[in-house]
Amino acid sequence: MRRESSRPRPDWPEKVAEQGLVFGTPARDGTGASRPYWDESVHYVFTLDEILSLEADVELLHSMCLEAVDTVVTTKRYKDFGIPEWTWPLIAESWRRHDPHVYGRFDLRYDGSGPAKLLEYNADTPTSLLEAAVVQWYWKTEVFPDDDQWNSIHEKLVERWTEIGERLPSNELHFTWSTADPTGEDHVTTAYLQETAAEAGLDTVGLAIEEIGWHPLLKRFVDLEEAPMNTVVKLYPWEWVVEEEFGRRAAESLPQTMWIEPLWKMLLSNKALLAVLWEMYPGHPNLLPAFLDEPGILTEYVRKPRLGREGANVQIVAPGYETETGGVYGREGYVYQAFDPLPEFDGFRPALGAWIIGDSAAGLGIRETAGLVTDDGAAFVPHRIPES
Repeated sequence: MRRESSRPRPDWPEKVAEQGLVFGTPARDGTGASRPYWDESVHYVFTLDEILSLEADVELLHSMCLEAVDTVVTTKRYKDFGIPEWTWPLIAESWRRHDPHVYGRFDLRYDGSGPAKLLEYNADTPTSLLEAAVVQWYWKTEVFPDDDQWNSIHEKLVERWTEIGERLPSNELHFTWSTADPTGEDHVTTAYLQETAAEAGLDTVGLAIEEIGWHPLLKRFVDLEEAPMNTVVKLYPWEWVVEEEFGRRAAESLPQTMWIEPLWKMLLSNKALLAVLWEMYPGHPNLLPAFLDEPGILTEYVRKPRLGREGANVQIVAPGYETETGGVYGREGYVYQAFDPLPEFDGFRPALGAWIIGDSAAGLGIRETAGLVTDDGAAFVPHRIPES
């Protein structure tokens, strides 16, 4: 694994916009100055053996996470996740029903010298999908046509929609995002997911989640045409949904209205998962020690809010590395994870986002930052696997 410089294509802004990457919050470099969010002036190079190792690690982590969900449901251990009590039986029903899931992103620490370490699992509302699936693939094809890339994300998404299509209430899917997202990233991600479902032969409708209606006589969610919504693909966190007025209706509408990602993913998108995994698999080479509510045996650690997002409200306690980020999270409690700083390449630290589609590892996206915390100032950079 190494970081290399490369000459950006002269017309790259037009090309990535044509491919759908139209949201534009700049990233930041080491001085705090603006940096393109999509930055093809650098990229990471991996050997095939490294990628095969990462792929195996991701599929193993995914199976461990599913075991963790089963354990939490079986032992009714919801309180550790800070989840409202009224949702507990509905989460259990969603899990036992095998409500279908589509995708997720594991954030990993990896430097090429050992197994990948799980930092967290974005299982409910993962973004940076279009960049990983489409934009970096076209970059690789144009700039390094003889090389390869760990990237079957698009193909596997289409296959996954085909697989689960028969298990959905109808052939029509509504894809929703929130207009409250100022960057437009959620809309871009949802539109791309919608495209992959359409390619799989499903009928798709796009609308903002704020435009979903409730029909009091039908007791059904309806779209702007007053048509019942049978399957809703949402890029809006379950932990937000259940705190809002329509949340109880959403959870209780199952399985008449199917929601993707499913309700049981509340247990995977919560950082309490990290502590549960460590209890179930102590000393596992793909895990970092993690504990609920207190550091436990840890003297150097990262304190993460159970429901934090984009690196907010993270505190690092380690000599010479003390860091704390601001934000609005933490009321729900914290998880303490052993501090293992991201590796440094040319003054930047890459976090590997490994994609799981269905139950298969599917590809890699990389976001890098000059700081210790991968936050909303991170840039997305592509990768390649040399032919030999």
